[in-house]
Amino acid sequence: MIDISSKDIVRRYARASGFIALKQDTLMQIKNGTVKKGDVFESAKIAAILGAKEAWMRLPYCHQIPLESVNVFSEVKDDGFSLACEVSAGWKTGVEMDALSAVSAGLLTVWDMVKYLEKDETGNYPSTLIKDIKVELKVKGDA
Repeated sequence: MIDISSKDIVRRYARASGFIALKQDTLMQIKNGTVKKGDVFESAKIAAILGAKEAWMRLPYCHQIPLESVNVFSEVKDDGFSLACEVSAGWKTGVEMDALSAVSAGLLTVWDMVKYLEKDETGNYPSTLIKDIKVELKVKGDA
């Protein structure tokens, strides 16, 4: 890892987002709360929070950061499910990897929960796609 011992503790914030394309029937079942594995919104939220907290364990050069806040926002759209995560901490290095890890974990959880609805007759997922995972905003300091 990079040595950050000489860096000052500074306020850090990052917002990341992503999207999973899903079938219309799947989206209706998410909205109606009829997915067999349970509440997709709550499960994605919990997975995202864990994803943020565990970024340092998943990424070999990522520092363990004492996160102070993790907020998750999800929504069913016309063609899929969107998820965004805001992470903040006062620390020596940024929290964008924690936010990205959160979004990835949340979207993978959605896929896992609805995969039985997304499979085609061969057992594949031709229309299911996680995409557009990105850092929307990164702030260092009080800006």
